[in-house]
Amino acid sequence: MHGGQASTLLSMALPLMHHGMMLLGIPFTERALNETRSGGTPYGATHVAGVAAQPGTLSADEIELAQVLGKRVADVAATLAAGRATRR
Repeated sequence: MHGGQASTLLSMALPLMHHGMMLLGIPFTERALNETRSGGTPYGATHVAGVAAQPGTLSADEIELAQVLGKRVADVAATLAAGRATRR
């Protein structure tokens, strides 16, 4: 691996925070994060596509981690929206 996925996500974080965005990662409690031999970092879902990989082919771990992150973002968005509704 070691293709710079984590450093790319980290370098994107600073400008996003500058614009007031919230960042969510993947906690180490996710099994796939600790077992993956392909993509996925605590900073976000990633995909490792080496020269031998077929374009668009995602590993089971990559798919699971992307779904975990998507659910996490949706849950936080729903919580924030519910909090906004109660303040009106």
